Amino acid sequence: MSDLPPAGPPASVELPAGYRGRPVAAGDAAAIHALVTGCERALYGHAGTGALPADPARPGPDPLRDTLLVRDATGAPAGWGWVHGGLRSGVDVHPGHRGRGLGSALLSWAEARARASGGARLVQSLPDADTAAARLLRSRGYAPFVTEWLLQIALPTEPEVPEAPAGVTVRPFRPGDERAAHRLTEDAFAAWQKRRKPYAEWARLTVDRTDFAPALSCVAHAGGRLVGVVLALDVPGSGEGYIDRVAVRRDHRGRGLARVLLRESFRAMHRRGARSCVLWTHSAAGALPLYEHLGMTVRRSSTVYGVHLTEEAAGSAVAPQRPGPAQPPDDGPQFGAARG
Repeated sequence: MSDLPPAGPPASVELPAGYRGRPVAAGDAAAIHALVTGCERALYGHAGTGALPADPARPGPDPLRDTLLVRDATGAPAGWGWVHGGLRSGVDVHPGHRGRGLGSALLSWAEARARASGGARLVQSLPDADTAAARLLRSRGYAPFVTEWLLQIALPTEPEVPEAPAGVTVRPFRPGDERAAHRLTEDAFAAWQKRRKPYAEWARLTVDRTDFAPALSCVAHAGGRLVGVVLALDVPGSGEGYIDRVAVRRDHRGRGLARVLLRESFRAMHRRGARSCVLWTHSAAGALPLYEHLGMTVRRSSTVYGVHLTEEAAGSAVAPQRPGPAQPPDDGPQFGAARG
């Protein structure tokens, strides 16, 4: 719980009677974790989010301006919302507090905050199992445009790794690979990312993370150049591996290299003790058939909804954005939750 005294909601927010809101504080991580896992239990019958210390080095929303934590009359967390860059948002309402207008109030706050940040369009990822929230978003003009899948594969035995394509060498990730991996992954994701991340920003989200696992990651070289990479995480307490990024240089695609790299990472995870692995992908990437061919299946799915905040934005499409890894989205909040 936060050590800050309760405060009223920002002037632009009208909360239902009996609720009070204020920006998220550093001490709220446990309360937010309980709120998020409560929502997951209601949807899936179990919690899929582990508790992790927040990483202050990762970029995210400004807590004072871009977050709102709502508590009920007893002080228990009832809901929260965040906005980042006027582009992305997230809203969670505890199952015990739904049907009281709290979700609508948090959406209104998020949209107002996005407009104040200069945003023309706002997107939010929503679990497909949450049909009530989907109806609410649609009623407010949000439209679906990207499907996200959390894929899983069981690793009961050590996976076999096929031979690499002719002229390609595959090995574990090691110091010195960072800059080339940055160029390769940013090139590969350029089709759906809004902008290229400079190295320092990219590194904070990948190789400089405390849970980045070089021993579970691998790279492929051909002709002295990096042509493929898999970056993996070792999330404490999760009991399974996590693939954060997969990228193959365009001129080496269609040769089975991604399959080799993924199998190599799966094998390393199995040897480390993991008996399953997960990763996120989305419909704009077109990679679902590849993962299904590897034996991965859908654990759960989400839909990214978007809404135009200005008349000017209504005339242009909302660009797909890459979903986040096991952590909250790349540009999402960092308050001690690791979603898998």
